[in-house]
Amino acid sequence: MNVTDNGSGAPTADEQSSPDDKPGSVTIAYIAESAGVSIPTVSKVLNGRSGVSDQTRARVEELINRYGYRKPAPNRANVVELVFRELDGMGAVEIIRGVERVARRNRVGVMVSEFGVHDSQPMSIDDTVGRRPNCVLSVSQLSKKERDQLTAKGIPFVVFDPIGDLPDDVPFVGATNFRGGHTATRHLLNLGHRRIAMISGPDHPFCLARKAGYLAALAEAAVAAEPELLVQTQLTREDGHAAARELLSRADRPTAVFTANDLQAMGVYQAARELGLSIPADLSVVGFDDLPIAAWVDPPLTTVHQPLAEMAVAATELALALGRGEEVAQVGLEIATTLAVRASTAPPKGRTSRTVRKDLT
Repeated sequence: MNVTDNGSGAPTADEQSSPDDKPGSVTIAYIAESAGVSIPTVSKVLNGRSGVSDQTRARVEELINRYGYRKPAPNRANVVELVFRELDGMGAVEIIRGVERVARRNRVGVMVSEFGVHDSQPMSIDDTVGRRPNCVLSVSQLSKKERDQLTAKGIPFVVFDPIGDLPDDVPFVGATNFRGGHTATRHLLNLGHRRIAMISGPDHPFCLARKAGYLAALAEAAVAAEPELLVQTQLTREDGHAAARELLSRADRPTAVFTANDLQAMGVYQAARELGLSIPADLSVVGFDDLPIAAWVDPPLTTVHQPLAEMAVAATELALALGRGEEVAQVGLEIATTLAVRASTAPPKGRTSRTVRKDLT
């Protein structure tokens, strides 16, 4: 029997027959369907990886042997494909720079793709699969269907800074978002602030982790978390501005605001100016991400530095290692965040540096 892998990720007409019909072409998708397991599970068995029960492994191996399935020989382009959903983020340049740094060292090309939702003919994972890159680095998300398509073609992938929960076996590189939120809030507490508001973002894991860090720092300092000081909105300058206008118009307004990203912080700056408040004399502001604009605004923004370039380096090295078929120590990595202290934070009015130091002793 002539057995090949058509790499389509879906059963062909021949593959839809029963096992007794001995289909003329067997794919990894057909093996998965016949065994009643997922494509990634079959891939683990083929590559001798852990995470599969002995019973399931035996069932998959029996089907592989019955149909004489063999993994297709690698025939991938020597290219890392970097996929953005929308290539308009201010951190994209840092990500690309990190990917190219590793690619040059490994003599691998880089292709940047955008799966834009606004294009009349948007690109999709089908286009990426058709190009058969060495590996794929997807910024922020990769659906189960897309992951299965890449796995069926034998194309390794890594999710960069994921916005959603991922199965334990999906490779990713992110940042220590909880630590970042905790460090930012602790900085404001150390300056003497007690009415610290947070403008949070959507219920993505990284936003929830930043908020959890904020709440943990307050609890450790025995400062009650006031629900009216915690606002949830979108991660844009406009939404940050609207949230800050409401917070800063109150008679008991906060003396400091921590935002889930730097764009929201820019909105806080705008709202403060409109209300005649000076930063940091009347209001301290801390952002998150450390985009280039953070150092350019007046006053320069204190913010949590998310090391995008370093994260991109780690993600690319991980993807290339998977592409070489190497066993990796861990498929999920978190790169440490740090606080970049600039001129947007100071002790609240009526609190001197001496007073603050006395409180902390």
